[in-house]
Amino acid sequence: MEAIATIHCGFSSKFGIPRQSGLAASVTGTIVFKPEYRDPSALRGLEEFSHIWLIWKFSESVRQQWSPTVRPPRLGGNTRMGVFATRSPFRPNPIGLSCVKLERIDFNSPDGPVIHISGADLMDGTPIFDIKPYIPYTDCQPNATGGFTDRVDMHRLNVRFPENCKVDSTTRQELTEILAEDPRPRYQNDPERIYRFDYRGWNVSFKVDSQSNLTVTEMTGSRRK
Repeated sequence: MEAIATIHCGFSSKFGIPRQSGLAASVTGTIVFKPEYRDPSALRGLEEFSHIWLIWKFSESVRQQWSPTVRPPRLGGNTRMGVFATRSPFRPNPIGLSCVKLERIDFNSPDGPVIHISGADLMDGTPIFDIKPYIPYTDCQPNATGGFTDRVDMHRLNVRFPENCKVDSTTRQELTEILAEDPRPRYQNDPERIYRFDYRGWNVSFKVDSQSNLTVTEMTGSRRK
């Protein structure tokens, strides 16, 4: 099995990436095919769908050994669950699955047909193995249960930017959605600790107080990628 495409987006490292697709709906990306897969005929009809499935490789989490149990972040990183009951990247085969919104397909790009998507949870440069349409009447299960994830309270942080922050409105919206989902490991709650990650050319520093307020302490950089 080989990659057919690569995704390009604002996440240059794993920290800060939403833990599931769709949580940060404003986060955009593009899927560029390898030269041998740039036949527009392969995408005929795909533009009629609102969402697509991406099957991809956890390229930055490949390990020689695998463990039958992992520590899901949703459970604080201290409780072990079976690897097949989680979406951990540390699996026997490092394969990821994401449902993303299909914004548009650019058939006139110099790189062949390019797919523009939003709501992805992938790092820049991630190899894509396959693309399939999301089909509501089969893929949506209204009575589905979420296992241990149903027993964990969802919480969102209140995101605050410094008054002198000169980030553009689009990036601010994207960062607000990313940070509101709390990218920290659940077992870390030191209100004085400064966390950092890169997004679209910005180096973002932030901290979180005990009242679920996330404050961006510094942003350096100025070029949107």
